[in-house]
This record gives sequence, structure tokens and C-alpha cells, in this order.
Amino acid sequence: MALTVVILAAGQGKRMNSDRPKVLQPLAGRPLLAHVIDTARALGPQAVNIVYGHGAEAVKAAFPDPDLSWSHQAQQLGTGHAVLQALPAIPADHDVLILCGDAPLVQADSLAAMLGALPPHSFGLLTARLADPTGYGRIVRDDGGAVRGVVEERDASPSESAIDEINTGVMLLPAAWLGKTLAALDNDNAQGEYYLTDVIGLAGAQGLPIVTVEAADPSEVLGINDRTQLAMAERIMQRRYAQTLLDRGVTLADPDRFDLRGRLEVGRDVFIDVGAVFEGSVELGDGVHIGPNAFIANTKLGDGCVVHAHCAMDGVVAGPDCEIGPFARLRPGASFAERVKIGNFVEVKASEIEAGSKVNHLSYIGDTRVGRDVNIGAGTITCNYDGANKHRTTIGDQVFVGSGVMLVAPVTVGAGATIGAGSTITKEAPAEALTVARARQTTLTGWHRPAKRRD
Repeated sequence: MALTVVILAAGQGKRMNSDRPKVLQPLAGRPLLAHVIDTARALGPQAVNIVYGHGAEAVKAAFPDPDLSWSHQAQQLGTGHAVLQALPAIPADHDVLILCGDAPLVQADSLAAMLGALPPHSFGLLTARLADPTGYGRIVRDDGGAVRGVVEERDASPSESAIDEINTGVMLLPAAWLGKTLAALDNDNAQGEYYLTDVIGLAGAQGLPIVTVEAADPSEVLGINDRTQLAMAERIMQRRYAQTLLDRGVTLADPDRFDLRGRLEVGRDVFIDVGAVFEGSVELGDGVHIGPNAFIANTKLGDGCVVHAHCAMDGVVAGPDCEIGPFARLRPGASFAERVKIGNFVEVKASEIEAGSKVNHLSYIGDTRVGRDVNIGAGTITCNYDGANKHRTTIGDQVFVGSGVMLVAPVTVGAGATIGAGSTITKEAPAEALTVARARQTTLTGWHRPAKRRD
């Protein structure tokens, strides 16, 4: 079967109450349309054509992929009119699979089953049965069960409204027949639009057999028109992701309190606690433990790493057996060798920390190289910014930095050095030596603390 997929993505989505085009609203961290494009590509079509209209420049700019073709619907006159814009780019011997850019939950397996049930140049519909079909077009059949048309809800009679079999918007039609038939559509309906679904009635009137395939999971057909439906779709998508991880052997403390907004690769025996959010591209090695309410983006964690509660990290690479948090913030460029310990309320940015080193409490490490087996005391700050430029700090192996130390970059601390607590280091601290840089302590007797005036 020579196949072109047409994705209808021209609508405004007024009920979203948003300046953003509906198909660019985020679902699991990606635009709605991105999910539909992925599903279309999974079918291996000869072409994917997107009909765009509202927010045209923004929609097209969001998907610069060279394998996509675009058809502009300057006026949104209905779904039939939308498909008509794409037809000039579709070979007459192709079959056309029509998908909706605001229905991102339809799965490739369901579409493949539909395509597999049909010979070339057939007429096919993906349908579903809903306990509450409100908002959807109804499938109208004759007494023998043959499809005779689709009636939109606004145009449905009371008896038609009672039908529970709905049109999902997914249909397969021969391109040559579709081109001739779309030209015959009229807009004599409640919305004054050219309905694509009217072609099903025309096919039925011609006695053409229309094959329906019912979606196994009714949640696949959810169309997204408002924020409530978007929230429902988010939970459905996240539950799918959670199930995939469970099938891979990941332990999720609560699958309903898990969020993936990108790609997550996992090793064996991974544990993920409640409220964890993963964004971008994340890799978790064997035996990784993620504590509650962690935010992890574009990060790679080696085998045996432990991330305690309430950590936020983006752009981090950690070797095996690192321990992070709780309440740590790790920014892009943070790189740790094995057995590094980053403790509570520590921030690390654009820094390399070698094996066995510890930054346990209340510290900021930025633009720094930290050697092996280093201990950095509580409240230590690498002062890397002079108001205009960033500067590097280098700390050698087996350095001990006391609490409350300011390391004013650019500065080097030699291997094996000890820095006394409360020091402000502005010059090189020699290796294997104690460096202390703080004011002499003075006590003034007879001094009295100022008192408030009493008027």
C-alpha cells in the first residue's frame, strides 16, 4: 500500500484560552502534534503532510524536519476543506490516512491493525464505543450494519445522539476518489463548514464498502479541545510511560505519581519514588535509586547512584556510586567521577569532581576542578564571577577545605593542602601546607550594644 498520512493541524483551539496554537500545547513535555507525527512515522508511509493554518509560522517552525511536507489552509473552513489543501501534493495512486493533530493518544499499533485489515484503495474508519459519546460524531449504520455515514453532534437527531459508536477522526480513503468527492461537498450544516466526515455518507450512497476497526482502548481517541481534556491526556500518557517502565523491571513507588517529559533509558533494578520528573534525555544505570520529588533533566547517572529527596539537576554526568542530596541543585556541566558525595543544599555548576570527593553541606562549587578524595567543608563558596567574567578554581587531590571558606577565582589549591575554616583565599595555597587567611580575633571589653531610642 502506497500511503500518505495527512495530519490536520490548522485549528485555533479557542477553548484553550491561549495565544499558543492548539497543536503546540504541551503533552508530556512535547507539543501535541509531535506525538501524532511520531505515530505517523511509525507506520512507514511514503509521505507525511501536515495541514496547518492558525499560528502558521509558529507551527511550521516547531517542526523543521525535512521529511515533512506542509499544506497551508489560509481560512479554516472545515476538515474537508483542510484535506483539499493537501491533495495536490498526494499522488493519485496513494491511499490517504487522515489523523488529527489534536488527538495524540492514538497508537501506531491500532493504526497498523486498521491498515492490515484493508486491501489497497479501501475505505476504512477507526471507531470507538464510549459510555458518554458527547462531543463526537456518531457512526450511522443501516439495518444490516453497513456504515451509511457520520453525523456530527450538532447536526444529530435525538436518535442519532443516542448512538454510542463514535468517529475518531481517523480514516483511510483512496486519494483519487477523495479528490473527486471533496469537490462535491457543501457546507449546509450547523457550523457552516465543509465536513470531511460527509465523504463517508457519499461513499455509503455509492454502495462502497466501508470497513470499521474499533479501537481496543477508548482512551486512544480522546480529542483535546480544552485544558481539562489536556490534563486527562497527560495522565493517560504518563500511565503508559509508567507501564512501559514497570514492564522493563523498574520499581515505581506509585505509577500515578510519575512524569516523563522526554526519553528515559533505564538499567536493571532501578527504583523511582513518588513525584519524580524526568525531562529531556535521561539515562539511569543499574541499581539507581531516585528519591521523592526529584527533577532530573538531560542527565546520566551511573550504576548504584542514589539521588535523595528534592534534588534538581540538569545537564549532569555522574559515575558509579555517587550520592546526591537531599536538596541539591546541579546545573549544566556538573560532572562527577565515582563515589562523589554531594550533600544537602549544595549547588554545583560547570565543575568536574573526581573520585571519592565530598561536598556535604551548604556550598557553591562553580567553574571548578576538584581532585580526588577532597573534603569541602560546609559553607564553602568558589567566588567565580567578578561582575563581568567567570574564572576557574583548581583544587588538587586530597585537599581539606574547612568550613566557611571563600575561594576567590582564579585560584589554585595544591594537592594535600589544608585550608583553615573561615579563610578567604585569593592567592595560590601551596601543596601539603596549612593556609589560613582571616582577620585576627579581637575582643573589646566594656563595649555596649547600641540601644533603641525611647522618645
